[in-house]
Amino acid sequence: MARGWESKAVEDQIASAEAEKKARPKAVSSQRDRDKQAEIESLLLSRTELLNRIEAARNERYRAQLELALKHIDGKLRELKSV
Repeated sequence: MARGWESKAVEDQIASAEAEKKARPKAVSSQRDRDKQAEIESLLLSRTELLNRIEAARNERYRAQLELALKHIDGKLRELKSV
């Protein structure tokens, strides 16, 4: 026997709500944790921008500077993630 249209729609809504709940980031408990997460996200954004600049760089000196900056950001990210 086939399911009714309405019960299928309700099932889809429940499944959709559960998927959204799982996809949401977990609530950060303290201000310190929120600050740390914001700094990590900022560093990741900067890292992405540096990678794009390195890829487009034609001057070797400029590329070397960008690579040093990338190493610095990677170090800060490791430091933040280990704490």
